[in-house]
Amino acid sequence: MLAPRRALFLFSLLSAIFLFILPAFCTASQSPAALPPLISDLVSRAGAGDSSAQRQLFQFLIHGDPASPDFPSALAWLRSLAPHDDPRAELVLAYLYERGRGPPRDYAKAAENHQALALHDNHVAQNNRAFLYQNGLGVAKNLRRAFELYLASAQQNDPNAQCNLATMCLNGSGVDRDLNEAAHWFRAAANLGDPVAQHDLAVFYSEGMGVQPSDKEAARWENLAARQGYPLAESGLAMLFESGKGLPLDYVSAYAWYSRAVMDGD
Repeated sequence: MLAPRRALFLFSLLSAIFLFILPAFCTASQSPAALPPLISDLVSRAGAGDSSAQRQLFQFLIHGDPASPDFPSALAWLRSLAPHDDPRAELVLAYLYERGRGPPRDYAKAAENHQALALHDNHVAQNNRAFLYQNGLGVAKNLRRAFELYLASAQQNDPNAQCNLATMCLNGSGVDRDLNEAAHWFRAAANLGDPVAQHDLAVFYSEGMGVQPSDKEAARWENLAARQGYPLAESGLAMLFESGKGLPLDYVSAYAWYSRAVMDGD
């Protein structure tokens, strides 16, 4: 059985942010002197265009404690960027609204922040906005529109979008069910190193879904996913060693991989 798809809000936010080199346009509205020294310094430097300070503030907003007294100051700085169409700010602000981190959870506002970026072919925003359409969060549910946005993002080599598109093809959601197309997009994400896609592709080869059945290929992809610590792939690889399908019969290796899967939460 295929693993349930991961949550589609796995943004790769930090990597997406680091790709942008646009400078900050203005500082937060609060006076730096009134802020704690570290955040005060970061806000001041970020407002002057220091990319390192900007990245640190983005990381703080994504990973920091929203209850921290520093959080409102960093959030004010972030909101000062958004009206200037700073794509980094829009991505992070959408994330905060989706998760209810700092501002209350508001999918409609998240959708607004994704919309402009999606129209400019930002693959992260396209994938995330597709999720909102797929689930009717902040926008009217529209599976066809979700499929179109996933496709646009997948064509830009976004592995999350490729996995999500493959799942829609597999389930016949927003498009006619097409196992060949599902296998194509799982393979695309698998080739980019996505362990969930590698596991799902292994299942496709094991079951002959959209591809010619091949225990050898199933074992190859399962091994790649398992070595990245994906629990379902670890147990899947153990089963292949236990059955001798695609791999030499090896109960010791089967036991070792089952043990790792248990330790990793399967």
